[in-house]
Amino acid sequence: MKSVAITEQGRHTLSEIFSQPQCWNACLAKLASSPELRAAAQLARPGAEWIFVGCGTSYYLAQTAAAAFNDLNLSARAVPASELLMYPGLTLHAGRDYIPVVISRSGRTSEAVRAARMLEKDSNLRTIAITCADGQPLEPVCSVTLKLLDADEQSTVMTRSFTSMLLGLQYLAATVSGNDVFRRALLELPQQVEPLLKGVPQRLRLFVESRTFSDFVFLAQGLLFGIASECMLKVTESSCSYAQVFHSLEFRHGPKSIADSNVLIAFVMSETSYDAEVEVLEEMKALGAATLVIANRIDSRAQRAADFTVELGLTSPETARLAAFVIWGQLYGVYYGLKKGLNPDSPVNLTRVVELAD
Repeated sequence: MKSVAITEQGRHTLSEIFSQPQCWNACLAKLASSPELRAAAQLARPGAEWIFVGCGTSYYLAQTAAAAFNDLNLSARAVPASELLMYPGLTLHAGRDYIPVVISRSGRTSEAVRAARMLEKDSNLRTIAITCADGQPLEPVCSVTLKLLDADEQSTVMTRSFTSMLLGLQYLAATVSGNDVFRRALLELPQQVEPLLKGVPQRLRLFVESRTFSDFVFLAQGLLFGIASECMLKVTESSCSYAQVFHSLEFRHGPKSIADSNVLIAFVMSETSYDAEVEVLEEMKALGAATLVIANRIDSRAQRAADFTVELGLTSPETARLAAFVIWGQLYGVYYGLKKGLNPDSPVNLTRVVELAD
């Protein structure tokens, strides 16, 4: 396998990953003063359920946004656009009120556009779009469009667009709920995360260079499950590797049969379920698996059971720091792809947008 140090491949993706704190600052500053944010917040209604809709990375973003909204006492759930299109009756029920949010980096993803059109025309629901592009097909079929143009990317895979749109949706939640403490925590996150990008990546790259795996597993609970799912997808996309995702404690119930020295199990740990997740970490280490831990604080038990750790050390509330966790899955995917001699800027079989024939 080729060394990361001698290739220029992946430079766009790496640049976009490292630009995230600055990108978050720009996006939140523009969003906070935008009439579109006010219009989106005005669509909130007591008793209505927020429905987040997306495909691929945007679906994992939908999962994470829904978890964050629920944590702020705004009822929410996520659904893939294809599921909504094929089985609308499993999501939308007569007599209930919904606020749909359709997520698409490009604003051109066919299933996202079709889902928005169905929600607006067939279900008579006012729909919010969030995107990183201007004047694309999703915009005219939705009632309000939040545009984070600074977060768009050259690369095929989504990195800063994922985290920026997540923060944008969390900022919307803070606005709707009137939670100024949470809103300020989101605005402070970029300056807290930036120092981590100066030291951790080189350590992570050396770890990637030192170990080869046949399988990758990402584990998380609660608010971080959508983040773990996105980390799984980044490793799959950027390195053409086999990766899976499970709830941490569910991994004991069958999936742990794959645990051995050829498998890297990455724990994306929350504060709420930390002690229970550390027990799973110790079990997997005892079974011979390689282990990686990403957590805000890492105690001595986790340090002993982990082959590699990323300790964030952020002072913001757990719900406000979700975007900081996904960076390390993004970087791992790129570094492992480079190790395999691939170009993470343009992964095999993938395009920036999935557009289907009418």
